[in-house]
Amino acid sequence: MASERIGHHCAVFGIVGHEAAAYQTYLGLYSLQHRGQESAGIVTADGERTRIHRGMGLVDDVFGPEVLDRLPGRSAIGHTRYSTTGASMQANIQPIRVNVRDGTLAVAHNGNLTNSRPLRARMAAEGAIFQTTTDTETILHLAARSQAELLEDRIVEALAEVRGAYSLLFLSEDKLVAVRDPRGFRPLCLGELDGAHLIASESCAFDILGGRYVREIEPGEMIVFTDGTMTTRRLPPAPQTNPCVFEFVYFSRPDSRIYGEKVDKVRRRLGKRLAAEHPAEADIVISVPDSSNTAALGFAQASGLRFEISLIRNHYVGRTFIQPGQSRRDFDVRVKFNAVEGVIKGKRLVVVDDSIVRGTTSRKLVRMLREAGAREIHLRISSPPVANPCYYGVDIPTHAELIANRMSVEEIREYLEVDSLGYLSLEGLLAAAGEVSPVCDACFSGNYPVPLEKLED
Repeated sequence: MASERIGHHCAVFGIVGHEAAAYQTYLGLYSLQHRGQESAGIVTADGERTRIHRGMGLVDDVFGPEVLDRLPGRSAIGHTRYSTTGASMQANIQPIRVNVRDGTLAVAHNGNLTNSRPLRARMAAEGAIFQTTTDTETILHLAARSQAELLEDRIVEALAEVRGAYSLLFLSEDKLVAVRDPRGFRPLCLGELDGAHLIASESCAFDILGGRYVREIEPGEMIVFTDGTMTTRRLPPAPQTNPCVFEFVYFSRPDSRIYGEKVDKVRRRLGKRLAAEHPAEADIVISVPDSSNTAALGFAQASGLRFEISLIRNHYVGRTFIQPGQSRRDFDVRVKFNAVEGVIKGKRLVVVDDSIVRGTTSRKLVRMLREAGAREIHLRISSPPVANPCYYGVDIPTHAELIANRMSVEEIREYLEVDSLGYLSLEGLLAAAGEVSPVCDACFSGNYPVPLEKLED
């Protein structure tokens, strides 16, 4: 459930060969806002110099026409951030730009390096000075140390030393380089717009521009762009690929295509499998908006139950304040959701959600539905229990905070005060993912495909 919450990770967007590169990047980031709401940044290049603007807040807060007019150039990279490694502060906003021996180099990163701590400690002992607390800066230091002449060769040398998840965009004065880690943890795709090349975390960023989805950038693939050419090379392969399956469950927008699959179709399959595994005698199916909407539709289609819109989400939630003496209990849920009493009263509900993290928000939501008159509540989750943190670029809480790590399904049902609780099985999740296999399912299974330097403090 997004409101508990699992933090999104980040989004990257790039464009090469367009007169209004900054404006197109702004629009691309706008459509990727769901992947990170803490900060945003854009770097542009005109062949001779790069320019940068970054700020804390939403894309629309950080960029306006007057700012974008100060970012000329035919190439650009952009980033929206939700902190995974490194605190939420001005210095950590991406893209990060540094001076190197032959100009400037900027990078935008979606992912998380599992060996950044020892790399950082080693370089610091050798005299390196770090300006941020992000693992992304480690990659820049490694690339800057390389003696190779070509930018792409320096990047290859740097990436040979890092482990973990990365979808990266690098921008110099005259080149843009896109690269995805050999296991393909995080999505990255290629598009086209009037002869310009587009790169984005999700294909929905192409739609807002009127662009065209071309293909997924493959795991371990590096693409080097200049204003007019595109060349491809390969990093050393991994034993297998492991794209994050939770992208289908929650992170990606349903109108996106990732890993070659349409997210909407996968989520409908999740809901249908969930209905087959955990049917319920009920009157209606409702979703916890918005990420669960499509899975709930799939559940309704497979079960023959009517789908109803019974929870209204407030999309304009920022900082909220309460008066002294006002009860905090349930207040955060009531700010974000309101129940449609006329639909709920006297009904037996199947409530479909994408995941349960700590469980506190789910319990408050259940109480809200009871107060609205729900006769029975059958909670159905379109993923297996989230019992393990993610160390590949997603802000999932520690083991101790995850309710599924501390309680059985029956204990969770009692805690949430629902009449029944059913999670989609891991087998059902993997079957719904279709041709995307093998995947990373570590947050469910605990099987981490890349060794971890340290699990938790």
